[in-house]
Amino acid sequence: MSTVVASIPDFDSVQVADVSRHFGRRRALAKINLTARAGDIVGLLGPNGAGKSTLISVLATLARPTSGEVLYGGDTADRLGVALRRRLGLLGHELFLYPELTARQNLTFFADLYGLESRAVVDIALERAGLADRADDDVGGFSRGMRQRLALERALLHHPRLVLFDEPFTGLDDRAVGLASSRLRRLAAEGSIVVLATHDLDLADGLVTRVALIRDGRLLSDEPASTGLRARYRALIGAA
Repeated sequence: MSTVVASIPDFDSVQVADVSRHFGRRRALAKINLTARAGDIVGLLGPNGAGKSTLISVLATLARPTSGEVLYGGDTADRLGVALRRRLGLLGHELFLYPELTARQNLTFFADLYGLESRAVVDIALERAGLADRADDDVGGFSRGMRQRLALERALLHHPRLVLFDEPFTGLDDRAVGLASSRLRRLAAEGSIVVLATHDLDLADGLVTRVALIRDGRLLSDEPASTGLRARYRALIGAA
């Protein structure tokens, strides 16, 4: 029987080792090998249905690999136990906000779940989301972009080491995209591992530091970001 690590774990790399994931007879991921390190902003790029969201779910421990494993600084999720999730931050298609609560109440609820001093962290998060003036308004009356910004800060309240984003720019205008991009760069500079799934090359270009191109559940390329991202994408994805 494996020993569960009781303390909150920390790590400076995440390694996906020969990970496959099947849903019945459908193959969502096929022997993916990928390593992300502290300071990286890894862009998972590919068309809709490529397997990006499934890989995010596996990294977030919400889906178990059918085969292969994910190592968080050398340990598996099974060994690290539930404490691992205190080091993970996730923003997916579901924003996990309560529309009947105010912005402040939403953030306070999640801060309390993490055992944080809610007043200090919530005020900072509201400022970063650009919602300090709407802090006491019900989230149900917010635009999609406002909810998205609030959910981004909700995912970061506990200063996670591994930050996982699945199409985080949905519903954001150009100004909000710029603010969110700056936020991600700051996270990486402070030592977070950022993994971003998107099919929007324009948003990824100039933001990500590594590019992982995925199609039909297969990793086609894993390389440093460089100029000519769109041409590289078309060459690999179009030829697959």
